Amino acid sequence: MTDTLAPTTSAVVQERRVVTAIPGPKSQALHERRLKVVPVGVTAALPVYIERAHGAILVDVDGNQFIDLGAGIGVTTIGHTDDAVVAGATEQLEKLTHTLFTITPYEGYVRVAEYLAAHTPGDFAKKTVLVNSGAEAVENGVKIARKYTGRNGVAVLEHAYHGRTNLTMAMNFKASPYSLGFGPFAGDVYRAPNSYPYHDGLSGADAAARTISYLEKTVGAADLACLVVEPIQGEGGFQVPADGYLPALQAWCTANGIVFIADEIQSGMARTGKYFASEHFGLVPDMVLSAKGIAGGLPLAGVTGRAEIMDSAQPGGLGGTFGGNPVSAAAAIAVFEQIEQKNLLAEAVRIENALKGALLELQKKYPVIGDVRGIGAMIAIELVQPGTHEPNAAAVSAISAFAAQKGVLLLTAGTYGNVLRFLPSLAISNELIAEAVGVIDEAFASL
Repeated sequence: MTDTLAPTTSAVVQERRVVTAIPGPKSQALHERRLKVVPVGVTAALPVYIERAHGAILVDVDGNQFIDLGAGIGVTTIGHTDDAVVAGATEQLEKLTHTLFTITPYEGYVRVAEYLAAHTPGDFAKKTVLVNSGAEAVENGVKIARKYTGRNGVAVLEHAYHGRTNLTMAMNFKASPYSLGFGPFAGDVYRAPNSYPYHDGLSGADAAARTISYLEKTVGAADLACLVVEPIQGEGGFQVPADGYLPALQAWCTANGIVFIADEIQSGMARTGKYFASEHFGLVPDMVLSAKGIAGGLPLAGVTGRAEIMDSAQPGGLGGTFGGNPVSAAAAIAVFEQIEQKNLLAEAVRIENALKGALLELQKKYPVIGDVRGIGAMIAIELVQPGTHEPNAAAVSAISAFAAQKGVLLLTAGTYGNVLRFLPSLAISNELIAEAVGVIDEAFASL
């Protein structure tokens, strides 16, 4: 607690500023308090304690200002403390904070469902259930698919990440740290090879044939309720599949009565220059899962699917105490409005042009950068041992640590910890991108 009021978010100047060591003395003191009361399983990638934020800048308790290239792992997509989101949530706080939609409903939930029906791919009738988190959306998507098909099997892809609940831990590819020692896990989950162009070199058709063959041999199409796919994998390292791969999987699912579920928790909500990344691949999923950026930083997630699939659940079979909370719903409505009013889809394209181009220039200078990939404001670089495709996790750790000391927040990813992922908010300027890339250039030079 401080004895003076914190400045308003509008006082956060959009600039990088380092005024203490990183972490500073106040952050260090808070971290000592944290270690006494928060379990070590709740890690801190960078133990600087944030006091306020706005746009693309985080301000810690010591007054350091960081260029944020992570956006809360893709949550504050339209910018930290967006004025419209804050206003919408504040207005709703003064009116109604909770009733439970399944007891006494309210308009905000319906409005969010209308937006999702309008902006998820496909011109068929759709319905949505709102929940609290991405993992909860995955759980509900799977259970609805099982109910609709009368089947149990769940297919996922290599390098996938879907959450930390019991079912989603079973669906993840990477065990440590997400599921190590936390079993037993939910059954009937089957993992198939995916499309990873940088490593497998396969065409989309060949990669899809490999995935389909594996699933048909190991489980059988007749026993699969759903195939859950991240159109662009998140934690797996922003892998963009080869052309034709995802449509081929969707066609196979449709032919075999399997529900095709697009996990758009990280890639959706204008992140890639489309409302949902599925649109880049010509996908029309049976079900789309959204979360993260949907409510501008407030907890909300959605499961949107074909009406006949969603209606297969019996009355009372879907819901939850806080799902579709009025304040979160109001924030989500503001997010949809801002995407439209500010043409934020175009801003994602602008960011791709500025950031990806700059990273490709770095790749020419530093052979440790094996691959630059991604779409919109969802870009990654994979670091390797020069001249090979062997993972170089040590370089990723060194780069992210160097950047942090200079006031640039980077996220890591990848099954082997050798990917730097860039998830800036759509509010970031080209000037801040250039400044951040300049720091990253220094970091590579320091290797």
